[in-house]
Amino acid sequence: MAAQIQYIKTNGFEIPVIFESDKRLPLVNMQFIFQNAGSINDINKAGLAKFSARMMGEGTKKLGSTAFAEALEARAISIHASTGRETFVMELSCLSDEFDEALVYFDSLLKDPNFTKEAFSKVKTTLIGQLSSKENDFDYVAGNELKALLFEGTPLANPASGTKKSVESITLEDTQSYIKKHLVSSKLIVVVGGDIDIDIMKQKIQAVISYMPKGKVENLHHYAVRKTPKKVVLDKQTKQAYLYFGSPYNLALGDEDAYKSRVATFILGTGGFGSRLMEEIRVNRGLAYSAYARVSINKSCSYLTGYLQTKLESLDEAEKTVNEVIAAFVKNGVTEEELEQTKKFLLGSEPLRVETISQRLSRTFQEYYRGDKLGSSEQELEKIKNLTLDDLNKFIKKHTEILDLSFAIVTKKEVK
Repeated sequence: MAAQIQYIKTNGFEIPVIFESDKRLPLVNMQFIFQNAGSINDINKAGLAKFSARMMGEGTKKLGSTAFAEALEARAISIHASTGRETFVMELSCLSDEFDEALVYFDSLLKDPNFTKEAFSKVKTTLIGQLSSKENDFDYVAGNELKALLFEGTPLANPASGTKKSVESITLEDTQSYIKKHLVSSKLIVVVGGDIDIDIMKQKIQAVISYMPKGKVENLHHYAVRKTPKKVVLDKQTKQAYLYFGSPYNLALGDEDAYKSRVATFILGTGGFGSRLMEEIRVNRGLAYSAYARVSINKSCSYLTGYLQTKLESLDEAEKTVNEVIAAFVKNGVTEEELEQTKKFLLGSEPLRVETISQRLSRTFQEYYRGDKLGSSEQELEKIKNLTLDDLNKFIKKHTEILDLSFAIVTKKEVK
């Protein structure tokens, strides 16, 4: 059964339910996805969304963390909270026969999370410890520095996990306010798949949703990326140089040229061996083991990013090569052979991207979230199949904004 979208009417409005039946295994997976509820809302306290998700992983106030976890484990139920840039997700997985009981625990967690001083202290100590351990993870450091460059002055400049200082400043009241504001039915999209009847499932989860506060719908702000190139070099005790780069990308979510972007980016840097960056930086010059570039097109932002590691003494050459490869890509476009090889890969590997129910539900959710029609992903493949070299190169040459590269570099300066 293909994924479909139905609705649950509650509190005077309709909540979308994305559903796919799969009776091959007696399992059910359900996600409550809250829109405009992720790290993009960490305006004053970086890491608050992730901190709040961790608090939702501490069980209920009635049972506490340990007893709640043991009760779930006894029935092979999993309940997990996580955040993205734009979303906050509460996920439930269980055997079909345990779905009723799993919903009881899920509902109790939403109503009575373990917002105690003990749980709060535990989460804060754990997160600060994890942030301390990441201080020498120079991929993490360079990646966060690039975000700070590209989105300077916006919430997107903050690291999703926060900093030790920002996490230390978070209070229990901050977390309670965050959950109260964002885990509301007006922001909710439900995604369910597995061995369960859709009408029965809707009745069961409607009881959970009906008790949730309605909250307020808020528009998701779109943030521009830095247009003027800038470079930041951090001096660390490292044996490798970490080079992260990024630029604006003038393509909005739902743009009719999105399929061209997918092909172009694959050829430039997403495709691994055979991509322009990998071929020039690794194969031709031996500067790095790998080099990648990809495009992110979201409701809140659109941009190009890439990264590589190289020897300390090769840093300048690697940076120069990145600029040269991207400049040549925009100026000259791609070849017929590159286009045909990319088509073969994208079209040929499509079955691998939809072989599990989780993959199919994720795709349907993305189509709905983007505002596209269901099945638009299949239509995109047909467009890729019919894409001509001339049309692709016109698209590539039009996007000169990707030449405005900013760099975040971690290296040992005295070696340069």
